[in-house]
This record gives sequence, C-alpha cells and structure tokens, in this order.
Amino acid sequence: MATTASAYRNGNYSRNSLSTNNNKMERPPSVNSNPKNSLKSKSLRKSAPAALGAAKDDTGVPGRVRVAVRLRPRNAEEMVADADFPDCVELQPEVKRLKLRKNNWDSDTYEFDELLTEFASQKRVYEVVAKPVVEVSADESVLDGYNGTVMAYGQTGTGKTYTLGQLGEEDTAARGIMVRAMEDILADVSLETNSVSMSYLQLYMETIQDLLNPSNDNISIVEDPKSGDVSLPGATLVEIRNQQSFVELLRLGEAHRFAANTKLNAESSRSHAILMVHVKRSVRGRDSVLSSENGDNSPMVKSLKAPIVRKGKLVIVDLAGSERIDKSGSEGHTLEEAKSINLSLSALGKCINALAENSAHVPVRDSKLTRLLRDSFGGTARTSLVITIGPSPRHRGETASTIMFGQRAMKVENMLKLKEEFDYKSLSRRLDQQLDKFIAEHERQQKAFEDEIKRVTMEAQNQISKSERNYADALEKERSKYQKEYMESIKKLEDKWMMNQQKHAGGENIPRLKDESSNAISNGKDSGVANMEELAEMKKKLQKETLLRKVAEGEVNNLKSQLAGLKKSEALAKSDISKLQKMLEDEACQKGKLEGEIATLQSQLLQISFEADETAKRIDKGGSEEVLGGLDSLMLQVRQTQINDSENGEKASIAKLFEQVGLHKILSLLEAEDADVRIHAVKVVANLAAEETNQEKIVEAGGLKSLLMLLRSSEDETIYRVAAGAIANLAMNETNQELIMAQGGIHLLSMTAGNAKDPQTLRMIAGAIANLCGNGELLDPIDVYSSEFASCLHFKLV
Repeated sequence: MATTASAYRNGNYSRNSLSTNNNKMERPPSVNSNPKNSLKSKSLRKSAPAALGAAKDDTGVPGRVRVAVRLRPRNAEEMVADADFPDCVELQPEVKRLKLRKNNWDSDTYEFDELLTEFASQKRVYEVVAKPVVEVSADESVLDGYNGTVMAYGQTGTGKTYTLGQLGEEDTAARGIMVRAMEDILADVSLETNSVSMSYLQLYMETIQDLLNPSNDNISIVEDPKSGDVSLPGATLVEIRNQQSFVELLRLGEAHRFAANTKLNAESSRSHAILMVHVKRSVRGRDSVLSSENGDNSPMVKSLKAPIVRKGKLVIVDLAGSERIDKSGSEGHTLEEAKSINLSLSALGKCINALAENSAHVPVRDSKLTRLLRDSFGGTARTSLVITIGPSPRHRGETASTIMFGQRAMKVENMLKLKEEFDYKSLSRRLDQQLDKFIAEHERQQKAFEDEIKRVTMEAQNQISKSERNYADALEKERSKYQKEYMESIKKLEDKWMMNQQKHAGGENIPRLKDESSNAISNGKDSGVANMEELAEMKKKLQKETLLRKVAEGEVNNLKSQLAGLKKSEALAKSDISKLQKMLEDEACQKGKLEGEIATLQSQLLQISFEADETAKRIDKGGSEEVLGGLDSLMLQVRQTQINDSENGEKASIAKLFEQVGLHKILSLLEAEDADVRIHAVKVVANLAAEETNQEKIVEAGGLKSLLMLLRSSEDETIYRVAAGAIANLAMNETNQELIMAQGGIHLLSMTAGNAKDPQTLRMIAGAIANLCGNGELLDPIDVYSSEFASCLHFKLV
C-alpha cells in the first residue's frame, strides 16, 4: 500500500482510470460586507447548518467554508488485500451525497459542497476547489483584493500533496492546485504595474522553517494588535516574474521538505507545507483636484485620481497526514514527528469545533498551525477545503474521522473583507513626476526667454555698431573735404601774395639781376657736378671695401666654429674608443676565466666518470650472481655499492669538485645538450648522493626532479643506470622516499626497467625499489609496481 500511495502522491494515476470533466461549479452570489476580522469574535459568525449530515445552500452565506471530498482509487495492495470487500464509501456526485458504510446493511449519509470521484481529473479538482478563490471572474477572490485559503486534509497516503503540489513536468494534465493557481494569477495580472510575490514555508515539530532558505529555520509569528492580521516578517519573499521561476521555487522548496517512509506511505510528509502568494493590484481611485496655496486653481495643476492598491493573499496549505501509530509503524524520531503532527491537527480540530458551535473561546494559541490559519477559519479569508479519503474498509475509522472534520468545517463562516488602501507612495511619485515635468517646462521656457533676450540684445548692439561706423565714415569724408578746400584756399592766397610782391619790386632792376643770377648759377652748377661725381665714386669704393671686409670676417668666424666642433668631436671619439677598449679587455678576461672553468670542469667530470666506471666494475664483479635472490638481496647490493663509492680517494675528488664548482652548476649540466656532459654530470650527482650529508642538499636544489626528468626523457642506457643508482641512494631517506612516490618515481622506475637492456641497469632499478620497500607506509602503492617490475625483471633475465 505504501508504494501505491506514494505513486498517487507523485501524480502516477493510471491513465485508463482518469477522465476529464470540464463542468464548472456554480459560484455563490456576492454579498457586500466589510466587518473587522477576528477569530474569536462571536458576533462575526452567523448560524451554521443545523445537522452534521446536511450541507446548507450557499445562498446568503458567501463566507462559509466550502468543503469538497476527493476519493483516492484503490492501490495495488488494497486490490489484493480488500478484493473480497466493497469500498467503505460510496460517492453520489449528482446529489452531492456521500455514504459511509457501517456494515453490509447500514450506512451513514453526508452532504458536501462537491464530491470528486477517483476518476476526477486535476483540472476538475482545481476548477471546483481553488478557482473560485483565485480567479478575478469569481466574486470576492484573491485577484479582487480578498484573502483566500485552499487547504487539503486527510489520512496519510490519500493524495493531499498530489492534489496541491504536483508540478506536472512530465504530464501537464497532472499539475496541482499550486501550479494552476499561479498560471491564472499571472494571466490576469500585468507585472508592469502590479506585483506577485511568494513565500514557501513548513511547520515542522512546532517550528516554522523557510523552504526557500533552509538556514532560516526559526521564523516567528507577528500579529497586528489592531487588525489581528498574522504575518511572518522573517520569511523569504521572492517576486515572481514568470511561471517557470515559480515552478523552480516550488521544486527547491519540495526538496527541503521533511519526508519519511512509513507502512502507509513511502514518502509521507512530516511537516505542514504553507505556500503564501501576495498579489498587489493598482485600481483607479476617486478624482482629487490639487489647488495652489492661495486657494486658486493653477492652470499647471491637473486633476489626479488617487491610486488604490488592493492586496490579496492566497494561502495554500498541504497538511501532513494524520496517522495511527499502530498502522504506520512509526518509531524513534519518526514517532516524535507523528506525535507533533497529530497534536497540531488536534488543535486545528478543536478550533474548528469551537467555531462550529459558536463557542465564546477559540483556542487558537494552542498551536502555531492554528495561529497561522487564524484568518482562514473565522477570519476574513475565503476558504476552500478539500478532504482526501481512501476506499479501503480497513481504514474506515480514519475515513470517518476525516469526513466528520469536513462536516464541522462546513459550519465555519468567515466575514470576507476587501483589502485595499490608498497608494500614497504611488500618488507621491506621480506628483513628483508632474512637479519635475513642470519644473523642466519652466526651465525650458526660462531658457528660451533668456535666449530671446540675448538675441535681441545682440541685434541691437550690431545695429548700434553699424550706425557708429557709418557716422564715423561720413564724418571722415566731411573732414577730408573741408581740409582739402582749406588747403586750396591757402594756396590761392599765397599765389595772390606772390603776385602782389612781384608787382611792388620795380621794373628796371629786373633784367640785370636776371643775367647775374643766371651766370652764377651756371658756374656753381659746373663745379658742384664735378665734386658730386667724385664724392659718389669714393662712396662706391668705400661701400665695396666694407662689403668685402664683412664677407672675410664671416668666413673666418665660420672656420673658427668648424674647428671648435671638430676638436670637440675628436675628444668624444677618443673617450668612446677608450671605453670600448676597456669593455673589450673585460670581455676577453671574462672569456678566459670561463674557458678555464669549463676546461677544469670537463677534466674533473672525466676524472669522476673514470672513477665511477671503475667503481661500477668492482660492483659488477662482486654482486652479479646475486640478482635473482629477490628484492632483499638487491637492497644489500645497493648499500654495498654506496659503501664502495665512499672510499677515501673518491670522496676527496668529489668533495673538491663540489666545493669548486657548486651543486647548482652540476645540476644545470643535467640539462646540457651534449650527451657526454649529461652522462658525466649524472655520475657526479650519483656519487654525491651516496653521502647522507649531500642528499638533503641535492633534493632541495631540485636534483631529484632533474633525475626523474632524465629517466622520463632520455633513451641512453648509461643515463638509465647511473640515474637509477642516484635515486637508489636518495631513497635511503624516508623523507625522500615520500617525495619519490609523490612525483611518480616508482612508476618511472618500472617503465625504465621495461626499456632497459643492461643487467646492471636492472640491478640499479631493483636497488631503488628495494630502498622504497623499506618504508612500510608506502607498501600499498609500491606493490602494484613491484609486481610489474618483478615480472619484467624475470623476463629480462630469462
């Protein structure tokens, strides 16, 4: 039964057992009422139906809680276990009547607002249960500014979560009430001017937790002391922009909801899930005319409509299923969860009983669930309840309890209240916008006026300047004219005066004076002409001499400047030549030093290589017959080799080379292009590694990494042999063993053994692996490569 109940919850109805019914339920007529909401106020509740078995007609009772019954089909377990027994309930949808069998002969009859058989589709359930609460076409709905509640109640495994929270991603026909309600809300709301937001919570073990933010696991309830409204200010409120984002949030919340496997349901919800959808819609308000401070209407101020905001809230509650411990098999923490669920449902039942009986006291503070649903039962919300039941006669007691819960809920009446208020913030924004518009218009007109004043001023100044220029020109012409006339008058007067003077001089002396004057003038003219010609000739010669002198002086100055420049250039050239000569001498000296060092290093490398070859020959003579003795004998050979390499004469030469050349220069020769240089360098490193004092220095200077790179990149047999010997020496230290393993040394040694052809190389590799085997902590990773190396060694020796 548990498996089939889980399938029903997740929307896996049998496709052959579902039929779509598009008949819409009749909506009750609207009644205009606006009382204050109070769960405790007895005066706000009207008389309820007289008997539990009869449902009163909706006429005249718009705020009554509407209750629908949904019957779950038999699951696979019930088909086998209850095959010989009829269903414990019989639904008669035509007359909205339900029969609960006591036995084969007698049954109790109950009436509900709607009966949904096991063949009812999800669409039919939404249209009957939730659509009248949500849609704007319905009277007093959430989209009209009223609060609405849709809640599912029933035994565990009867399909509450399937009815409300099914996402329907694989089958759109299986979408639950939550998804369909949001589709209708988004279809009727313009998100440009209105807003839709949601919170998704769970009540678990009397603790309110945020399903969209699991870290927010202790949200407090805040009640308005004036209106009695309940709010959760600590809950995450997410604005919804499209249907896809809403479905993603539902999926996220469902993943954080607590569930457990019981005998009655494989995925039994262990918490009450509460979805809150807040809808804010702006509607047109009354006209409001703004006037100026002196009481006169300004032509700049237009009539405005005060905006009104209607705030509707849709609460969808998926209650955890009631269960009997002996049937569900809960134990341990699951048992504690079941106790908490049953206590909260019991508190809800007590509140509904008190409301149905018009009791003076309603125990809403007995549980956080009843505090959250304060507005849903006896408050101002429009509430629709769907109770889910199963057909199995084995659970007749739980089914009867669920039916009685629905019957008592039908007696509860709410006083619906429109939630609207003036949107002063929007009005203020509109006034600010108009004020900004008027200010901008005024500034534009002021700027245009100032520009016009500037234009007129410029035109006037231009006219004045033009007039002044014309006046000055005319005045100058008049002045020139009068001055010319004045000069002409003066000349005429002088001419008249001269004529008068000549007349008074006398007529006799005039001829004689004229002759003398003419002679003197002719003599003077002749001598003056001669002197003037001589003087002009002298001036020409003087000017010529002066010009030649100036040219000569210029040429001398030019030659002097050129000479000074040449001397300066000569001095600079000498300085540059001395610098270059000094640099050449320094380069020659440095070159000589480097050539001497290279020659010394090469001679020392050749000497060390010769000594290393001699040592290797002595080792070959002493231990060639013991290779097949296993890894233990190879360990002894490597150590014996290290002892032989540390003889007094060799130590002296290696130490001398180490002190003169330096470790870093020796390691740098491992990467030389010349193969002989690399071979000599690796031999020197191998001999240095034989001493424990040098091993740490070699590793710190990067010698281990360089040796491993040689094994990886080189194909020379001698390098294989000597590098393996050097690694074997370094592997005698436990710290170096871990470094060799970390850098893949054991794998490189195994690969080198596969490529080696010389038995001496195999002995060196075997010695390195034997030293690594000495560390017990590294045996597990070594075993893999040791077996590979052993097989390779056996193949080579055979």
